[in-house]
Amino acid sequence: MPNISKKGMLMPESPIRKLVPYAENAKKRGVHVHHLNIGQPDIETPEVALNAVHNYGNKVIEYSHSAGMLSLREKLSEYYRSVNIDVTPDEIIVGAGASEALLFAFQSIMDPDDEVIIPEPFYANYNGFATNAGIKVVPIFSSIDTGFALPPIEEFEKNITSKTKAILVCNPNNPTGYLYSKEELETLRDIAKKYDLYLIADEVYREFTYDGKQHFSCMHLKGIENNVILIDSVSKRYSACGIRIGWIVSKNKELMATAMKFAQARLSPPSLGQIAAKAAVDTPDEYFDKVMNEYIARRNTIVEGINNIDDAYCPNPEGAFYVVASLPIDDSDKFCQWLLEEFSYENQTVMMAPASGFYSTPGRGKDEVRISYVLNVNDLRKSVKILDEALKVYPGRKK
Repeated sequence: MPNISKKGMLMPESPIRKLVPYAENAKKRGVHVHHLNIGQPDIETPEVALNAVHNYGNKVIEYSHSAGMLSLREKLSEYYRSVNIDVTPDEIIVGAGASEALLFAFQSIMDPDDEVIIPEPFYANYNGFATNAGIKVVPIFSSIDTGFALPPIEEFEKNITSKTKAILVCNPNNPTGYLYSKEELETLRDIAKKYDLYLIADEVYREFTYDGKQHFSCMHLKGIENNVILIDSVSKRYSACGIRIGWIVSKNKELMATAMKFAQARLSPPSLGQIAAKAAVDTPDEYFDKVMNEYIARRNTIVEGINNIDDAYCPNPEGAFYVVASLPIDDSDKFCQWLLEEFSYENQTVMMAPASGFYSTPGRGKDEVRISYVLNVNDLRKSVKILDEALKVYPGRKK
């Protein structure tokens, strides 16, 4: 039998999706599974986006420009102006989701074995994108004890080598929900400027900030305009994950010309997805007002509920729709599988993502889980109750 590639062997499986077979078996047994494992909101996609697809009148679904439809990029430029970011359509390349956009960025700025520094825990697929691009992730530990705040500047500097080409942050953060402050981002700006590094900012959760906090974009940083790469998407903002439209934004002309070659190699992003994305930008403000109130209620339900469980702890995040919680368990991978294989309470169980999959450093996150609060408040209350009952009988509970 022919061999599988080394890269294929190294490619990590998703910690979010690897438990799916166990969830499917639980459902076959008649157990209701509350899905807290994946960032798929149950919020309805805006009508303007759905109607744009319903009313698509062309007789042929054609390729678009490799950078994305000009009309979409013009619309995105309008959106960015509304949040005080000045970019032109030529400074935007549309991809098949933020995932492809980030992969374009990695491939454009780094050679095999180059390094990107990322505070951990981080979005698990960053590991997969790095493997795909042949580069190395250098993790910098952020602790649940600080609510996952940015690690000290010294931790970054001591990990910078001749191979270091970029720092990547997700703001607000997936999986922790942490919202980086202007001051923290200015710290990263200073590092990027001092060592001439790229600063990649994944800002797909920009709209989701709570407690009166405002999002500060890396595109607002002064003095490193050619170092900043913005990754963005319609997936979370407009609850439209399945249309697979994201984009890369940068003032760096050489970088964008290079990324364009990768974009041309895959021909074009999804045309119908772009139609929906363009329309979604016109979503009325009332939609976001309702969504924000709903997420605040959901966050409060999860945070208060978990912190009322004996020996459990959950920081109060200020953004996105995730929390990383510490539980009195021996191994989050075993616990999350056990919940699906062996446990139910009133014929229900919960599916969560083991936080170990969001760390690059082996052994970390073993007593932590990521919870996506993408269900309604009543279902979240039920989920917390199920989790509480499960911890009372879990064989690997820490004493």
